[in-house]
Amino acid sequence: MAPLVDANGLKVAGVVAFYMVSALVMVFVNKAVLNNSPDLPLFFLLVQLLIAVILLHISALFTKRIEIPTLDVKVAKSLVPVVSVNIIGLVFNTLCLRDVEASFFQIARGLVLPMTIAVSCAHTRTTPSQKVVGAAGIVTLGFMLGVAPSKDLPVSAIPSTLSLIYGVMSSVFIAIHAVLIKSSLPSCNNSTIQLAWWTNAGSAVILLPFVFLHGEPWKLIDLYSNGAWDGRVFLYGSLVTGVFGFLLCVSGLLSIKVTSPITHMFSSAARSVLQTLIGVMAFKDILTTNRALSIGTILCGTMFYTWLKSRENSPASQAPPRRNADVELGSTQEERDGLKYDASNEKH
Repeated sequence: MAPLVDANGLKVAGVVAFYMVSALVMVFVNKAVLNNSPDLPLFFLLVQLLIAVILLHISALFTKRIEIPTLDVKVAKSLVPVVSVNIIGLVFNTLCLRDVEASFFQIARGLVLPMTIAVSCAHTRTTPSQKVVGAAGIVTLGFMLGVAPSKDLPVSAIPSTLSLIYGVMSSVFIAIHAVLIKSSLPSCNNSTIQLAWWTNAGSAVILLPFVFLHGEPWKLIDLYSNGAWDGRVFLYGSLVTGVFGFLLCVSGLLSIKVTSPITHMFSSAARSVLQTLIGVMAFKDILTTNRALSIGTILCGTMFYTWLKSRENSPASQAPPRRNADVELGSTQEERDGLKYDASNEKH
């Protein structure tokens, strides 16, 4: 008798659900904390990084599959570019999420795909196809629609120019990171876990002096002294996002090859819709026609790009796959790690 449920299908569904839930938790829990403590963005980010590092060390005590790297000055120096780009991107990401509505966050960071294509092509010295350029153009159009002035928005809901700059800079550094992460893996014995440790620990070291320069420890003391501040939101939010950040770090240990590009395409679409609906319901975000059209356009461009890449790398395709130009493709393990990074980036 044939099994009623395909076991492999359940595994795939479980992995897809994990990434969707993780991305949504990261966005909305972070947004709740940043709304509660807008003056502590760098300290909040530092706590999350430290939690991820601590949990990696604890996990290494129970399984040999999580290997903590030994401190090596030569390796540390070789990873300075990827660690620096990572923390700069996370800071811009955090500041952008703090200053815009949760549902608008995906619009503010809407240029991730065009930037990734541009940086990848510059790095590999390749020219994208006209269809790929068209997909990037559709996404860029969606971004422009979303940031265009609208009479339907109250003043409080209009994103500032600075918050849009944060979003664009976040997209730029995410794109650069996607390229650097591949070239950095050999320095970590091709271990994504070791690279995750170096990235989190190194980012925390770089961020720490800026937390003090920004005066956030003293702001935390002032908030704690103020009876109106609910410190539990900050504490629990830090723990939740820190744990999910850790889970995203170790998700590479899953024996299953995560998803096909098509599955990722539709799961991203569902996540985008859910993020918009939850933002409207939970945070009372304002969804105008322009914003809805913007999100839909960005989504269509991204889905078109994913479909193009899935066709390009299909076994039935006559042309051999061009792995060197595919940063967010999902057709190899390193490229799927790029998709995981996209999910993990939602945490800040």
